[in-house]
Amino acid sequence: MEADETRHERVDREIEQLDDRLWSLAGDVCAGRDEESAAHLLTEPLEEAGFAVANRVAGLAGAITARHGEGRPGVALLLEYDGRPGAGLTAAAGLGAALATRRVTDGEPGSILVAGCPRDGIPALTAAGVFDDVDAALLFRPGAHSWSWAPLAARAEVRITVHGRAEHPPADAVAGLVQVFTAVAALQARLPAGSRAQGIITRGGESTESVPALAQARFGLSAPTTAALAKLLADVTACAEGAAIATGTKADIEHLGPGSSHFRDNPVLSNRFAAHLAARGILTTPPDLGTARGLSGIGDVSLKVPAIHPLVAIADPAHAGNSRGFAAATASPRARAVLHAAAAALGRTAVDLLAHPALVRQAWDCFADRARAERSGQEGS
Repeated sequence: MEADETRHERVDREIEQLDDRLWSLAGDVCAGRDEESAAHLLTEPLEEAGFAVANRVAGLAGAITARHGEGRPGVALLLEYDGRPGAGLTAAAGLGAALATRRVTDGEPGSILVAGCPRDGIPALTAAGVFDDVDAALLFRPGAHSWSWAPLAARAEVRITVHGRAEHPPADAVAGLVQVFTAVAALQARLPAGSRAQGIITRGGESTESVPALAQARFGLSAPTTAALAKLLADVTACAEGAAIATGTKADIEHLGPGSSHFRDNPVLSNRFAAHLAARGILTTPPDLGTARGLSGIGDVSLKVPAIHPLVAIADPAHAGNSRGFAAATASPRARAVLHAAAAALGRTAVDLLAHPALVRQAWDCFADRARAERSGQEGS
C-alpha cells in the first residue's frame, strides 16, 4: 500500500484536475435549480466514474445514492443541496472528494457511498437505513467562520391548533392562541442557553363579526441536544394545554416534518480533517458556542455513525447566515479557494479511513465515549 503522503498528493492532483468542473457545478447547483435538477447534475459525473447510482431514495424526488466498492470500511460523503446559499459549494466539494477517493483507492478493500440530500433529506435517508453500513459520514459547509465542527441544534417544527366555539357559550380560539404565545414567551425567558421557541400565527379567524372557532400557529423549536429538545417540546405542549384550560378551548399539537437531532462531533475525524485543511493553508478553531446554533439534518447521522461537519469561512462574520452578503460571497475567489481546499481535505480524510482500520476503530471508540457522556449528562440533569 502507498505511503500516506503519496496518497494525499494523489488526492490533491485529482482535485486540481477537477477544479474547473467543480467550480462550474457549484454555480449550477446554486443557480435557483430545484432539488431534482441539482441531483441530476451530480449524477452524471458519478456514473462516469463507475458509481452505481440510485434515484428517488427514501421516496424523495431529489435524493440519490451512489456506491463504489464493497464491504468495510465504508465512508459516506454527503452532498446536501437544500437551497441555502453555499449549497452548491457543499455538493461540489463532496462530489470532488468522492471522485478523488475512488481514483486513489480503486481496487482496495472498502466502499464509498455518496448521498445526495435535498432539504430535510438527511433524516429521511438515515431512517431508511442508507447509512447502516458506513463507518464515517463526512460533510462540509461554507460559512462565516472556520470551525472544526459546527454546533448544530436539534430542531422540530410543530403546529398548534386551538379549537373554540362560535355558538353560545362562545369560546374564542384566537384568545386561546394569544394565551399560548403569552405562556411560551414566559417560558422563553427561563429557557437554558441555546434553546428557543419562535412562533408565528398562521390562522386567526375569518371575520371580526363572529367569535373565531379555530386559530393556528406554527412554532420552530431548537435546543442544544435532542434530549433538551424533547423537554422543550413537553414544556410548549404544557403551555398550549394550560392556555386551552384557561380560555375554555381545546389545543392540538402536531409535528411538521421529521425535525432533526443535534450534531455529535467526532474529534478523531474532525481533527484529521482540520489538519488536512491546514495543509492547504486554512486554519480552523473550535466553535464559539455562544454563537447562534445552525441547523442541519446531519445530526441524525452523527448519532448513528462517526461524523464530521466542519465550517470553512468564505465571508466575514458580518455576512453570516442567509444574508445577501453571504450569498454574493459564494461566487467569490475566496469561495473557489475554499471549495478546492475542502474537497481535498475531505478526500484525504476519506482515503485515510479506507487505508487504516485502526483509524476507523479510534473513530468508533470516540463515538461510543461521546454517546456515554451525553447519556450521563442527561441522567445528571
